[in-house]
Amino acid sequence: MTQPEPVKVAVVGASGYTGGELLRLLMGHPRVTITAVTSEKSAGSAVASVFPHLTKLLPLSFESLTPDAIAARADVVFLALPHTKSLQPAAECLSAGKRVIDLSADYRLKDTRAYEAWYEVPHPYPTLVQEAVYGLPELHRKEIRHARLVAAPGCYPTAAILQLAPLVAKQLVQPESIVVDAKSGISGAGRSPALPYHFPEAHESVEAYKVGRHRHIPEIEQELNALHATHAPGAPPASASTSSPIRIVFTPHLVPMNRGILSTAYCRLSEPITAADIHALYREAYDGEPFVRLMEDGASANPSRVRGSNFCDLMVYPDARTGWVVTTAALDNLVKGAGGQAIQSMNLMLGFPEQTGLTTPGVFP
Repeated sequence: MTQPEPVKVAVVGASGYTGGELLRLLMGHPRVTITAVTSEKSAGSAVASVFPHLTKLLPLSFESLTPDAIAARADVVFLALPHTKSLQPAAECLSAGKRVIDLSADYRLKDTRAYEAWYEVPHPYPTLVQEAVYGLPELHRKEIRHARLVAAPGCYPTAAILQLAPLVAKQLVQPESIVVDAKSGISGAGRSPALPYHFPEAHESVEAYKVGRHRHIPEIEQELNALHATHAPGAPPASASTSSPIRIVFTPHLVPMNRGILSTAYCRLSEPITAADIHALYREAYDGEPFVRLMEDGASANPSRVRGSNFCDLMVYPDARTGWVVTTAALDNLVKGAGGQAIQSMNLMLGFPEQTGLTTPGVFP
């Protein structure tokens, strides 16, 4: 039986941590071949000189980004560029008839005014923003299957949305009560050197940063508000801009580990509900989801157990004494929080089984 031709993929901005993880995962994907990788600062250098762990595995060199040239050699383009730098390349690759998966924030926020406020640049492609699908398969699987442009979620929002979605969708949370306290490994800050991520600065240290002003806040609120509005009793389907009662308190922390996120969310229940019913709610919500694992029997989520994998582990604890619910979510910020989730969306867009290339378990210990 003749095997189908592999899908040609390009990774733009491939010399960072997310780009490197995309390359590692794509190399293990049985249905694709990597045809082009770009990096402005590493153009002309062999991939192995930037990522020694890929020596003898990916015989390509980085090149400068020319969207037309990249599009001519790829069917799918992953954009692993910094925020505000994917706007034009995404538009040009789409114009060339390619599917695009953008891992920056440039097409995540449906309200371009919110994007301009949080990212401090005008958005020149509002029509594409409305076309883009937020790339969280657990919420938007059907839309991703038919998308040309997927906006892959941020790592913190992936954890926060997945841990809160079942409660918000059933109107069980007091909208003004949500507090998210999250910890991230240093790779979440990117590969460019900066003093806070220097070993003597970060080792044996835990620090809150960008308190109340982290750019992932509007993403989390957008998706939770869309769930809240859509599932309100007697209400028609609505976007987050129609009804936005949810405002979260979000505090990220930098912790001295290479990768991983542990997100703890607190919210007050809007009505009494038993622990058994809440656990049943989460089991029902994520039944059949290939990459969400629910912790049972008092087990907690721990980022060390998902390192290198595309899983998100969730724990939910209803505190009957206070009327609050505590949830924890653990994921690898470079996999389910970035490259792996982007590939999960690619599989859906191309009609592949969703788990293709993503079944490798986490690394232990």
